[in-house]
Amino acid sequence: MNKLFYMGLEPYEGRYTLQLQDWNERVFKKRSLEYVIVPGETLDNSKAIVTGQVLDAHGRSYFAMSQMMSLVKMMREGQVDNDSVIFFEDMFQPGIESLPYIMNQIPNELRPRVYVRCLAQTIDPDDFVHVWGMYDWMSKYEQMVSEFVDGVLCASEEMVAHIKIAGWRTETFVTGLPYGKEEVSLRTGARPYFMRERANRIVFAARWDQEKQPNFYMDLAERWSTEKGLYSEEAEPPELPEFAICCGGPLRSNDPKLLQRAKELEKVGIIKIYDNLKKDEYYDILANSKVLFNCALQDWVSNTVSEADTLGAMTLFPAYRSFPEVFANNAEQMYIPWSLDDATSKLENLLSYDIPPKWVGKVSDYQNKTIDRTVDVLELPKFAKPSSSPYWRGGNRYRNNVSVPKY
Repeated sequence: MNKLFYMGLEPYEGRYTLQLQDWNERVFKKRSLEYVIVPGETLDNSKAIVTGQVLDAHGRSYFAMSQMMSLVKMMREGQVDNDSVIFFEDMFQPGIESLPYIMNQIPNELRPRVYVRCLAQTIDPDDFVHVWGMYDWMSKYEQMVSEFVDGVLCASEEMVAHIKIAGWRTETFVTGLPYGKEEVSLRTGARPYFMRERANRIVFAARWDQEKQPNFYMDLAERWSTEKGLYSEEAEPPELPEFAICCGGPLRSNDPKLLQRAKELEKVGIIKIYDNLKKDEYYDILANSKVLFNCALQDWVSNTVSEADTLGAMTLFPAYRSFPEVFANNAEQMYIPWSLDDATSKLENLLSYDIPPKWVGKVSDYQNKTIDRTVDVLELPKFAKPSSSPYWRGGNRYRNNVSVPKY
């Protein structure tokens, strides 16, 4: 690879895309890559999601198509050749069909290699594309992309199985979810070492949408506030923890009932909503909280894990889908999915810690190397076999790595 053409995502205040380009450029520069950040135009400067859930429907389309216009111009001018690599941070890129259309009509010496990152897509049965009924056309889009790209990069081993049964016809690599630990760490000041010095707070930082199962979190908060059976009658119960919801914009949901219940619980003091948070404000809360809690159906890795782990908060997630991989099969960080009893027990255990357990920091260390692993794949020699990469998952033994701890 003599030059990398990086197709990033538009920035949103409430999403990790705000920092994603910076995280990548730090690694690109460290590795002395020659790279081009392919520019795109945003609809406005709000950095807000207005339509849709994960990325703004209008904003994503506008930014991606303007990016493709820039890339096509670079190709026409001869800046891109067969020693170049084009990398898309998201598999869904409106206008991407321009690439096979062009490359089928130009000489081999001008055809670059192309890789995309799969963040979810229709292979995830709980992704927002299913909520909005996009499967019929989106699955065909994915088949088209898999026909011409050189490889798909994904965050976890479990995603590979879903890619296989979807019949995507391309090479698959597991590299992790991109993250920049140094950049996140530098956004906050000194953090308490002892857990007793932190606010007795449990944070929920996923989107407040149905696939993140907010009702489970609210059930947990209600149970904790009403049931005193967790403690002996003789002992004075400790101060109840604060169950917090943190979001980068106004609290919104694809299920109005979830919003209504959250507001009702806030009125009676069972949960507290921190909305319209800037990134640094959110990080300050995390750096002074004890636990980040998750009960999502839809996550595979989640940047919220890496952020909390970086800032010294403990993490508690369901032992579901890819989370056993994320936590290297550590039982302390996982509970039985949908079991309030087990979630309560595991949470109580974490809140009893006075000093951080030895596993705090390890998840973020691993995900922090994702961009390096990504570059390793992109730098594969042009005629090398994909199987020469330690991150390649092909053949019929792709499940061998699911249970193997990554750190």
